[in-house]
Amino acid sequence: STKAKVRSYSIVVAIDNKVKQAMDLVKSHLMYAVREEVEVLKEQIKELIEKNSQLEQENNLLKTLASPEQPSCRLVSPPATTQPQGTRSPPA
Repeated sequence: STKAKVRSYSIVVAIDNKVKQAMDLVKSHLMYAVREEVEVLKEQIKELIEKNSQLEQENNLLKTLASPEQPSCRLVSPPATTQPQGTRSPPA
């Protein structure tokens, strides 16, 4: 019976080791995927910062070029197109 207990314990230890190896593998794959995604996001942030800087420069230039006599330009959304209730638009 002692041999059976030792064998059973060995099997449990072997299973625990396999589980630990599998978890380590999963962890390493997740860390790799996260690092890749971080690099992609860093690049996107860099591009967005550059684009923002360009737009700020363009905005400042346009403000400088606008003459004081010109009325301030306001962004007005176009009027919403509504249809009377009970009508349907033709199929596209």
